[in-house]
Amino acid sequence: MFSWTLCVLLLLLLLGYLLLHLTRSSYFLDELHFVLTQLRNRRSTMKYIKTNYTILDKFLDAVKTHPDKPFILFREQTFTYQEADALSSRAARVLLQSGQLREGDTVALMLANEPMFVWLWLGLVKIGCSAAFLNYNIRSKSLLHCFHRTSAKTLVAAVELQDAVEEVLPSLLEQQVRVYLLTDTCQITGVESFKDKMSRVSPEPLAKDLRSHLTLQSPATYIYTSGTTAAMITHGKLWAMSFLQHLSGVNSRDVFYVSLPLYHSTGFISVTGAIERGITVALRSKFSTSQFWEDCRKYNVTVIQYIGETMRYLCNTPRKLDDRNHRVRLAIGNGIRADVWREFNNRFGNIDIKEFYGATEGNLLLMNYFGKVGAVGRLGVLTKMLSSYAVIKYDLDKEEPLRDLSGFCIEADKGEPGLLVSKITARTPFSGYAGDLQQSEKKKLHNVFEKGDMFFNTGDLLSIDADNFIYFQDRVGDTFRWKGENVATTEVADVITLADCIREANVYGVKVAGHEGRTGMAAVTLRDGNKFNSTALYRHVENLLPAYARPRFVRIQNSLATTGTYKLKKAELVQEGFDPNLISDPLYFLDEKKKNYVPLTVDIFNDVTSGQIKI
Repeated sequence: MFSWTLCVLLLLLLLGYLLLHLTRSSYFLDELHFVLTQLRNRRSTMKYIKTNYTILDKFLDAVKTHPDKPFILFREQTFTYQEADALSSRAARVLLQSGQLREGDTVALMLANEPMFVWLWLGLVKIGCSAAFLNYNIRSKSLLHCFHRTSAKTLVAAVELQDAVEEVLPSLLEQQVRVYLLTDTCQITGVESFKDKMSRVSPEPLAKDLRSHLTLQSPATYIYTSGTTAAMITHGKLWAMSFLQHLSGVNSRDVFYVSLPLYHSTGFISVTGAIERGITVALRSKFSTSQFWEDCRKYNVTVIQYIGETMRYLCNTPRKLDDRNHRVRLAIGNGIRADVWREFNNRFGNIDIKEFYGATEGNLLLMNYFGKVGAVGRLGVLTKMLSSYAVIKYDLDKEEPLRDLSGFCIEADKGEPGLLVSKITARTPFSGYAGDLQQSEKKKLHNVFEKGDMFFNTGDLLSIDADNFIYFQDRVGDTFRWKGENVATTEVADVITLADCIREANVYGVKVAGHEGRTGMAAVTLRDGNKFNSTALYRHVENLLPAYARPRFVRIQNSLATTGTYKLKKAELVQEGFDPNLISDPLYFLDEKKKNYVPLTVDIFNDVTSGQIKI
């Protein structure tokens, strides 16, 4: 009732406003279509909330509607919706028969892109449980920390990750964690095989009573957003995220190509979005520039997903005569630079690029539904009526929003970069991070525009131009993004200070020409009486940090600058970057070929910035 009333009021308003505004904005009809699609999705979500209808329920309805339609295409295999249902029921029974799982429990999954990832998640929801998606690049203490964040008592891992599992196995067994490897046999004490058990259990549907306690407020999954910080994704939020394909114009005849990691929200919601649309997913284990277009042709792909890096990689490949020989009509993703956007369209054809902005744990979504190169969205008249976000003035030196004499935040001027914030309400909630109340609170801003209000702090700087288009500018605070991964500076600093020669570390991200995001750099001080042991530090970060989180540059300082409240200063360090022409402190570069941090010379600097040295 609420949604229909809102639609009627909106349409009445439009009738009186349409003629006037159409003469002033050529974007109005696109905005109208986008807003009406959002309203329809909200209406659907309200209906789902009342009936506790989950993505799993949508999948099971699709099984009934088109059981023989291909759901997952993987290598040379095709799995129909009906086959996926049977396989996920088998996976669910194996986990259920362990006797260790109870309703509402969480199971940690550690595997790359493969159909089993999907079967396991569907199976867990079938028995009323949730999954925690572990980044398979992490190791040792970081892996244990991530595992325990969600209080999981079961781990399921791919066989190729056996070494990573064995490294932490004593700690897991000590805490009575049940560990499975996705193999038919396993000789490791304390580890069970999984696939052979699947072949011995029934593929029949499971009783719905097993998940009768689930609501749309129940956890569906936990996704790690930066390092070891796990965002709780409820079934309701998963619905909102899964509508992205609908908003982008995906239809029931499309084939969606997924090559980004399923442990990330971008990859995972491509699968759940496909379920919402009832379409086919062509799944690849890992992104490959050489096989990307071959896969698109092989599977008759019509929609691709991207992040900025993957689009740049594709544009950097040698030109071929068949660059435009494909059926791709739509690309959905985020982080594409304007120059790469233009080059991609010029080279591979007039593919409709739907650039969006959103955070896994966030409570807002922006989408560029106009095709405006470089923008992530537009704050039009209708959008303003339905949205509750703002771009506010931000002090980069103090790393906090600017406030007026009354203590309230100030909206940024047109063209001025400011902090994007979004109001936290019942309709736009922020669920926080699992097991980390302090980090959850840090993402909340209070008394933003009036006393008692509360906003989600995205940690990102955006700007709005004179035509109300919104552009991403930079990331601030304690995280940066590199190689498609979020990196938590405090967690990297904690690892670095465990090295024998390092006393303190201030980690931050620096821009490198020709690359999206920022790569890691650490300003460090040395322990008394110690020299910088470059080889030891290299081995240390190689053992304890995934490749994307290892600082590429190190700056040796006598002391680390702090604010009046003893917070480490980063702004000036970020601005100075890693240029030896400007910095007198000793600088070092992570050389993977030499497996060492080598002195950063002017020649190395020039080779890095020109692209001669790949990082």
